[in-house]
Amino acid sequence: MNLVLSRRSLFRIAAAVGVAGAAGAWQLAADSPDDRLHLTSSARLPEPFTLPLRVPRALAPIRRDATTDYHRIVQRRANAVILPGYSTPIWGYQGIFPGPLLVSSRSRRTVVSHRNELPVPVVVHLHGGHVPEASDGYPTDLLLPVDATSAHEHMMDSDPLAHTMIGERDYIYPAGQPAATLWYHDHRMDFTGPSVWRGLAGVHLVVDEAEQRLGLPSGERDLPLLITDRAFDATGAFLYPAMDPTALHTPGVTGKFGRGVLGDVILVNGVPWPVHRASTARYRLRLINGSNARVYRLRVEMPLGDGHFVQIGSDGGLLDRPRRVDALTIAPGERYEVILDLSGCAVGDRVTIHNDLGDGITTRVMRFEVTERIADSSRVPDRLNEITPLDRRAAVTTRRFDFRRGDSGSMSGWLINGHPYDPREPIARPRLGDVEIWQLSTDLDHPIHLHLEQFQVLSRNGGQPLATDAGWKDTVYLGASELAEIAVRFTDYPGRYVLHCHNLEHEDMAMMATFTTHDRSSSDGIAAG
Repeated sequence: MNLVLSRRSLFRIAAAVGVAGAAGAWQLAADSPDDRLHLTSSARLPEPFTLPLRVPRALAPIRRDATTDYHRIVQRRANAVILPGYSTPIWGYQGIFPGPLLVSSRSRRTVVSHRNELPVPVVVHLHGGHVPEASDGYPTDLLLPVDATSAHEHMMDSDPLAHTMIGERDYIYPAGQPAATLWYHDHRMDFTGPSVWRGLAGVHLVVDEAEQRLGLPSGERDLPLLITDRAFDATGAFLYPAMDPTALHTPGVTGKFGRGVLGDVILVNGVPWPVHRASTARYRLRLINGSNARVYRLRVEMPLGDGHFVQIGSDGGLLDRPRRVDALTIAPGERYEVILDLSGCAVGDRVTIHNDLGDGITTRVMRFEVTERIADSSRVPDRLNEITPLDRRAAVTTRRFDFRRGDSGSMSGWLINGHPYDPREPIARPRLGDVEIWQLSTDLDHPIHLHLEQFQVLSRNGGQPLATDAGWKDTVYLGASELAEIAVRFTDYPGRYVLHCHNLEHEDMAMMATFTTHDRSSSDGIAAG
């Protein structure tokens, strides 16, 4: 039985038997921007703000040497208590959802050994990681299940450049990346959406001494918050509209869910609408949107009004200075670090984080209940980090990447520059050391993620970037018919990487493209824009 069906094979099947029969999930032409469906849970849901927030603890290395911390994670099936009274089957890193918290020091290399005991191939991507090609999680670099006997017997029309292994693989993350909030998740070609929905996601923090000297909230007041949405069937199992529930053969989702799958339960660190007992102090919230397709606009409701965040970081680490944010839009794949200041609250106060892009129960995210008064020695300095702007004049080329749905052969899908993802056809070949400007344009809303490098947002629709675009980004959210310019410098690692929409259903349905990085002796050979 083949575990992998290439996209080219899928297109050929669609042409042979008809779009509706082979890939109904890809029939998108009739959708309007407001047609996206929401899944509705059949299980009994808890009242919001009754279950305690689960704060992840860092996974201890299995060993350390002079330069490296070594971790081991087993990917396996398990059951988790997410809704009270139900047992939810998951695919989990270490059998838990979210996966274990990994913490790396900027000064030390990290090696994570993954063992695949799941019934499907997996690929691990460190989202936001500046890492070599072999450890980036390229979508066809499969780690096959431990009981697979041969890589070749599980491939059809395979990618000839894929690095496929059986059972176990080491992902090597070099030292040197600045302190930042990263996350890791499955990235298998055509099946990222269902795999992440079933639980394959976790948080990975990079820390360094410069950050620790700033005096920001730390310890129990430094909270990684992985925000996801899910839906549950009557048995408490995850509800997902997969064309193939086994996630082995046919990619895609049913009906209009090709616009993106939305659930009706908001989870924070795997807990539905949690409440967290807090003190009269500042809290550092590391906000991570790990949802498949849901975009949030987060707003704080304070007892005396004037609810706001102070943004201190973005995808790639700390900003140059803090910025007040009254509301924060965060799309799939994006991370924002903010300070929530509860020092002016009284014991008994309730501080609620709302989602202004939700409806019904999805307008609520989590709550803080102030239970004790303490003295707080943390601070938010006026200067956080040194960020050197990338000079537009230093760019060696400008490239245009258009993200929109369209026809490819006899079927409709999500495309970049009119083409579906093909791992064998790079869309660009930047040279290491060069600065390039990439123009990103959209038809509908797309969160666009670049592997390997962080970038700076230069403009939106010919004007200034948003205030929250500041700092280093690896994911930028564009609404319908938007155009953004980003500047990116390619450094360190030659190889194959990808650019894609981080709406996971769009990604699975072809909205991804390969770029290859080369040393300066290589020529590009692919025209700009």
